[in-house]
Amino acid sequence: MAGGNTLLNALIGAVVAVVLAFVPFSPVLGGATAGYLQGGDQSDALRVGALSGLLASIPLVLLMLVVVTVLPFLPAFGLPGSMTALVAVFALIAFALILLYSIGLGALGGILGRYITRETDF
Repeated sequence: MAGGNTLLNALIGAVVAVVLAFVPFSPVLGGATAGYLQGGDQSDALRVGALSGLLASIPLVLLMLVVVTVLPFLPAFGLPGSMTALVAVFALIAFALILLYSIGLGALGGILGRYITRETDF
């Protein structure tokens, strides 16, 4: 185990979450991996799980930056400019919800990983 290296454990958890992105609730698996590796108390596991979810959402952040940058300059499928702005607003709301999903489930996974560490002899 990596012990208490929070950034390394969060990075490992983020990689697990991104690789398993095809699995529903993959941020939980990444956060659980990070929390399991982290050890420590519940707040440490919560922190490393949330950081894992945040790091796992970096590809999404980059994709949304491209969408938000390009979308205002494109006519939205023949819609007027105000509708293009409305589509951009909905895209930003969806982005915020997905970010909360990733960070929240990563934190939950961190707590579950700590529970597994504490309750098993692995």
